[in-house]
Amino acid sequence: MDMTKQDVEKVAKLARLALTDIEKAAFTKQLSQILTHVETLKQYDTTGVEPTATVLGQVNVFRPDIVKPSLPIDRAVVNAPESADGFFVVPKIIEDRQPN
Repeated sequence: MDMTKQDVEKVAKLARLALTDIEKAAFTKQLSQILTHVETLKQYDTTGVEPTATVLGQVNVFRPDIVKPSLPIDRAVVNAPESADGFFVVPKIIEDRQPN
């Protein structure tokens, strides 16, 4: 399947990418090669083949959640430059905005 320069420009616009003419030419060629390869893969019958996310046979590797006591607040804020009522005090960085 051949991509055109106009196809690449449309995709670039949708992706909010500014491309030079050299990049457009390169991407036109590369995307055409990719789509041609995908067309080649369509000839293979994949009926009954389960979709896979990995070929290594890995399964869920998460550990079970274990409830443990949390760090006490006084220890959590002990090295903070400033704290109040068990919270970290940080400089305000968001301005107050008046609704329009």
